[in-house]
Amino acid sequence: MLRLAAASLAGTAIEFYDFFAYGTAAALVLGPLFFPTFSPLAGTLAAFGTFGVGFVARPLGSVLFGHLGDRRGRRPVLVASLLLTGASTVAVGCVPTYGSIGMAAPVLLLVLRFLQGLGVGGEWGGAVLLTAEHAPAGRRALWSSFPQIGPAIGFLLANGVMLALSASLTDAQFAQWGWRVPFWAAGALALGGLWLRSSLTESPQFLEIDEPARMPFAEVVRHHWRLVLLTAGALAIGYAVFYAVTTWSLAYGTERLGVSRTVMLTCVMAAVVVKGSLTPVMALLGDRYGRKPLCLTGCAASALWMFPMVALLATGQPLLMFLGFTGALIAFITMFAVIAAYLPELYEPRVRCTGAAVGYNLGGVLGGALTPIVATALAEHSGRVPWAVGAYLTAIALLSLGCFALLPETRPVPVAAVEPVAG
Repeated sequence: MLRLAAASLAGTAIEFYDFFAYGTAAALVLGPLFFPTFSPLAGTLAAFGTFGVGFVARPLGSVLFGHLGDRRGRRPVLVASLLLTGASTVAVGCVPTYGSIGMAAPVLLLVLRFLQGLGVGGEWGGAVLLTAEHAPAGRRALWSSFPQIGPAIGFLLANGVMLALSASLTDAQFAQWGWRVPFWAAGALALGGLWLRSSLTESPQFLEIDEPARMPFAEVVRHHWRLVLLTAGALAIGYAVFYAVTTWSLAYGTERLGVSRTVMLTCVMAAVVVKGSLTPVMALLGDRYGRKPLCLTGCAASALWMFPMVALLATGQPLLMFLGFTGALIAFITMFAVIAAYLPELYEPRVRCTGAAVGYNLGGVLGGALTPIVATALAEHSGRVPWAVGAYLTAIALLSLGCFALLPETRPVPVAAVEPVAG
């Protein structure tokens, strides 16, 4: 289990490194480089629009790779998704800017971001299922939390590279070539991830399936549509909180508050370290007290903390911003530490790779794709404290709280024995 969990963690770290590198670049530099004819606000919104395309592609990736995972096994998904994401990320670092090739530049950026999203949409289902279906029932949340630590490590890697470059290069050098370095580094990371995953064995629960689903997505839509919609709505607040902290706040802090890139990146990264460290702790609580209580607690905490978070951000003071970000990410990980065990337990094995991944990534569209765009637009018409952003995030938290309340508890029933929730 330790070797398997480590390989899953490394893979998700690499794939989300690719995904987060784009988000940070969109917040800091892509607007002026790829949309120079727009106003600063419109350029940022356009850059966040290309960022959102990756989330739109993620459910499609879930369908594509979920079909592969439910028909051929979880292991092939891990290899194919990593190759696709790594190759498209390296290509992002090679795209000429608007000044060199005109409108072809943002179009290429859009296509490559879409391919990134396809790969990440397949990655989560394969990595989580391979770990969850190997894990003993009494510690499933703990072992399944290892892939959930991967995004935190990926974020720290991506932003650590951005921070080092931002601190060591002039603004002109960073805009000219420095922002490309994290994307080029994705190639070496992808090769390392493929090596780590080459020795993984197939999930025993997949091998026990007598007759794999012929059309997994059609079966999920026909029999589990209600469950997919509820999980998507439930997970929306997690995505909204995470990308409000790690993407929108970077743009808001540097453009509206005049805080340096280095300070903003440092505050966000420090909060992500706390989140990553608490992931296994929250997962252990999920094994002991159940998945649903932690999810409801995290949603309620998010609803209560969004207004304080934007108020602390608006101060522009590093320590206070760090406090605001940390509180939000602790609420986030209270939910998401157990999601990797919870979602697979809700679906029967023959459609689990498709169902769990589609619900997870649809939540990303609702919460992750729209939040940087909506928050940027709302903050533009607010005073120094963007209360409208706090209201928007609180509303999503209440929606997710209602969806979680309608989902069943699954612990401690063995993962193969849970009855599917029919539509």
